[in-house]
Amino acid sequence: MKKILVLMIVAVAMLGIARAAVVRLAPEFTWLAAGNKHATLKSLRGQPVVLVVANSVRNGTFRKQAKRLKELYQDFASRNVVFFAAFEKDEQGVIPSDVPFVVADNGAKIASDYQVQGGFALIVIGPDGNVDMQSSKLAPATRIRDVVINSYPAQTVERPAKQQ
Repeated sequence: MKKILVLMIVAVAMLGIARAAVVRLAPEFTWLAAGNKHATLKSLRGQPVVLVVANSVRNGTFRKQAKRLKELYQDFASRNVVFFAAFEKDEQGVIPSDVPFVVADNGAKIASDYQVQGGFALIVIGPDGNVDMQSSKLAPATRIRDVVINSYPAQTVERPAKQQ
């Protein structure tokens, strides 16, 4: 009887480890925040983050994605979604969008850390810091909203939150 109980405990523990291994923790990045201080992605735990990586602010796919995000921006804002842009060519300038993007530091490193290929990626990071979605293609704003709304609650039921 004791052996069966021990085996059951080990099996449950192994399932917990397997679920925790599913977590794809988003690589850290920084940006210049208020007061000329650098902030980190970790400081946004508890909020969903949408990160758009492009090779340039003039990238046509980036501009189209920004336009799509504008369609549901009020809904995203009500959910405290924070939008970031990271450019492989560290450019400064105006982002042609009504969505308030924060420009992340060192876009080339971010592109490398997130394994971006082809000059564009859309990444949704859940409130727990998990990469809930990553795509090299344009996505409708409704798809991104669905990921923001559904991924985190569903995942918290399926796996324990990764402790930091």
